[in-house]
Amino acid sequence: MPTKPVDTTRPAGAPPAPGAALTEGSLARLGIRFTAWAERWFPDAFIFVAIAVVIVALGAFANGAPAPAIAKSFGDGFWSLIPFTMQMAFVTIGGYVVATSPPVQALIDRMAALPKTGRGAVGFVAAATMVSSFLSWGLSLIFGGLLARALARRTDLRMDYRAAGAAAYLGLGATWALGLSSSAAQLQANPASLPKNLLAITGVIPFSETIFLWQSMLVALILFVISVVIAYASAPGQTAAVTAADLGIDVARESEDVGRPQQPGEWLEHSPILTILLVLLAMGWVVQEFARQSWITAISNLNTYNLLFLTLGLLLHWRPKRFLVAVARSVPATAGILIQYPLYAAISSMLTNAKNGAGTSTSDVITHAFVSLNTTGSFPLSMGVYSAVLGFFVPSGGGKWLLEAPYVMQAANELKVHLGWAVMVYNAAEALPNLINPFWMLPLVGILGLKARDIVGFSFLQLLVHLPVVLFLLWALALTLTYHPPVMPG
Repeated sequence: MPTKPVDTTRPAGAPPAPGAALTEGSLARLGIRFTAWAERWFPDAFIFVAIAVVIVALGAFANGAPAPAIAKSFGDGFWSLIPFTMQMAFVTIGGYVVATSPPVQALIDRMAALPKTGRGAVGFVAAATMVSSFLSWGLSLIFGGLLARALARRTDLRMDYRAAGAAAYLGLGATWALGLSSSAAQLQANPASLPKNLLAITGVIPFSETIFLWQSMLVALILFVISVVIAYASAPGQTAAVTAADLGIDVARESEDVGRPQQPGEWLEHSPILTILLVLLAMGWVVQEFARQSWITAISNLNTYNLLFLTLGLLLHWRPKRFLVAVARSVPATAGILIQYPLYAAISSMLTNAKNGAGTSTSDVITHAFVSLNTTGSFPLSMGVYSAVLGFFVPSGGGKWLLEAPYVMQAANELKVHLGWAVMVYNAAEALPNLINPFWMLPLVGILGLKARDIVGFSFLQLLVHLPVVLFLLWALALTLTYHPPVMPG
């Protein structure tokens, strides 16, 4: 994309020159405009979820649910996701502790030295984040955020920090649900994890029929390429880039020096003895978990995943004092999770539990309309749109699948749609609203020191391209698959 020659007389931390955006390419100008709009009008993530609560409550009231029932469902659901909330907080803490350990920081620093331009750095963050998301969505958030921070520390590189933040979010907005950490695919491959009523509808659907379908891998590849290209092309060039320094954000690496023990009671804090013993104890449990089930099943359990990351973080930091300092530094990034996830739990409860006099919930109304309006040919497209819209209000891949799957998979059976592909339709479409939903942005923006409004302009541009591409692929590739009846365990 054409850019104005760099003004070498302007200090590296100075704001963009007036009119600099006019010299950018069309995608970069669009990204800048969307971001300018978002910075002015996009609410804080808490305001966003509070508005969603009100909308869902009004929808339940319009459906005929009495006000006391709506209030009760709100309160009953508010604390229902506390275990999941803590798991998500520990995903952030564990990822942060591992990523800030000396060995991983050295790897991130070496990677951060590779890009030659600010735009190239943004595209590099996008690629690295999406690759890591195929392994773990939690890792992709933390790793991508810390890579963006490392790049922002380079004095020879003028990189738009907001665009880099949006690129670091692409693992959650584009590819995570097509990889090994796909909640829906993991649930369907493990009969013990499925509710009996859902298992009776879907049977067991192995990875070979979901994420390892060539059609699914093709979608993942196309999204990967498109996302990197858009991230690169939409990133402002050097004359229009807004750096971390321009935003007043300190990205300097915090000191790793924890000093030496001053009192006898501090000796164990600086000794690796307890680290070794704790790691051996944790690994003994992990080995047993992996011995009794497949590694894919084991790693899909968030408790196992979090214990692995915390144990690895402790081992990489080596001394308990250094580990505890890293944990303390990670906690502020969990603030949004702790206060907002209960509100999302309340939304889910109001959708399903606030019923009218006939015993019908808002979710039931949506369900009946969805099933009655579909045909075999329209099912993938319709399900994709529906999953994307619902995902904006209930942004939990696994939890929403348990709500949505009973009726959409029953419809898939009745319409003779490939059941594994129905899961992948859900996966690909469910990730779309993540691009503009601040729910999953919280851990990332906490690490970056940004607000959701700072990155949503660039991620919205990604959504504009992803939406028609994903829906077309879901519809077209469904034509290449043949329906098979559910396969029951045993």
